[in-house]
This record gives sequence, structure tokens and C-alpha cells, in this order.
Amino acid sequence: MKTRQRAYLEAIGIETFAPRGRPQDPAVAEPPPAVTSSVQSAVASDAPVGSLDWDALRARVAACTLCELHKTRTQTVFGVGNQNSDWLVIGEAPGADEDRQGEPFVGRAGQLLNSMLRAIGLPRESVYIANILKCRPPGNRDPKPEESACCTPYLHRQIALLKPKVILVVGRIAAQKLLDTDAPLARLRGQVHRYGPLATPLVVTYHPAYLLRSPGEKRKAWVDLKFALGVLQGGAA
Repeated sequence: MKTRQRAYLEAIGIETFAPRGRPQDPAVAEPPPAVTSSVQSAVASDAPVGSLDWDALRARVAACTLCELHKTRTQTVFGVGNQNSDWLVIGEAPGADEDRQGEPFVGRAGQLLNSMLRAIGLPRESVYIANILKCRPPGNRDPKPEESACCTPYLHRQIALLKPKVILVVGRIAAQKLLDTDAPLARLRGQVHRYGPLATPLVVTYHPAYLLRSPGEKRKAWVDLKFALGVLQGGAA
């Protein structure tokens, strides 16, 4: 077995899962950026989302009340990572841990995602990670269409600012919403989709939370990761 594949299988625990790397302190969250007068103006004004820079966009999301989720959130979960990365990882919505810390993928599923990325040479801090929804749905229920519709412009602006070379979508619901399809995950995997006005290559794989429940599918996730890496490197059609 190749060294990288062995490292991946060990990292995500095909037989026994033991997350590696530095443990994350659940009490530590990324401090919010200082709010400048320009950011305050962007939030208070009717400036279109498509004109906002990173700081103004984060502030607009933090102040968002477009749907009912703002009434039950602890805080918004904007996104985290390298804003110059070639990789964008997109999930569905924040969970309880993310709602408390204000950062996507910080629970057990986040630890597994970190291991998956690290196995293909991508430390967590080298990619950008975001969700479609910026607020947690109560009880971790599926997002409602109107909630996704309210948040989608924020995600589109993040993609426009980031200009990733490949998008890795984790989970059936996120994939179906982004691709506007009801096709099952099995049909969406293993091919390059194109997303947005830049036709950014998009690859679909399993959500880490699903892999924790169904460890037998981790080998398929490894195939997806190698496929996404090949897309970025020009080795996959």
C-alpha cells in the first residue's frame, strides 16, 4: 500500500479511528476582526453583497437577520482558513460545536476532516472551509429552502473573493443544494461538476459525520480526495 494511502487510512481510522495532530481547545475561538468605519458603513448601507470585501462581508453576515435562524443562533459561522487557498471545502450548516465556537467543522467530524485533508498534504490552515448556512438550524435539522436562499449570496461572494481552483463539497445535502439536483450522492461522486460564473471544478464526497457512522465508506472518501487532488493538478478530466 502506498505511503500516502496508508497514512490516510490510519489517519481516518479504517479499523480504529484515533485523530492525530494538536487537540483543539473548544474554549478558543477565532477572535472577531476589528470593525472599521468602512465595515460599519457596508453593514448599515444597502451595498450589494457582491461589492463587499472580506471584512465587510463577515460583518454583514454577523448582523444578518434575513431568516428566522438569527433568533436561535449563538453566533454566526462565517468561515475560516487561508483566503488565498486553491481549495474551498463546503459543508451544509453549523452544528452545536460550531455554533458555540463560531468556526466550521470543530467537533468530531471536524477532527476527521482535518485528518482527511492532512493525508493529502493539506493542513487545515492551508484551505478555506465554509458552510452554505452561516447559522445553525435548531436541532441540526436540514436547512429549509428559504434559509439556504438567504445565505447563498454570502457563499457566492466568498467564492468570488477566494477564487478557488477546486471546491470539495462534503455531504449529500450540501451537494444537492449547490448543484440544484436531487441525485443521490453515489451519482454525484467521481465526476467534475462546474459551479458558478467561473465554472469552478467541484468534487463531491461524503460528510465526515457520515463517515464516523459508516466507517466502511472511508475508502471511497479516499478515492474522492485523490480525485479532487488530480483535478487540481490537471490529472483528472
